[in-house]
Amino acid sequence: MRQININVTPGFERDLRHYMRAKNLTTKSAAIRQALREAVAQDTGATDVDFRSWLGRALRAPLRRRRRFRNEDDLWS
Repeated sequence: MRQININVTPGFERDLRHYMRAKNLTTKSAAIRQALREAVAQDTGATDVDFRSWLGRALRAPLRRRRRFRNEDDLWS
């Protein structure tokens, strides 16, 4: 299984714990997956949500963005 790392705010962490208790989930990763499934199902009306189509999407993004500055001097001028 692939891994995604996210940085969360203290508020998100608190809300995630509440969600975990409400859904009787024991891990944060299971809670986030369940919340995503519910959100996508609610948004699309789908009853069965499959995230396999998401695999590799991040790899299709350009690895290097175009530089905003040609060199250090341009940055400070």
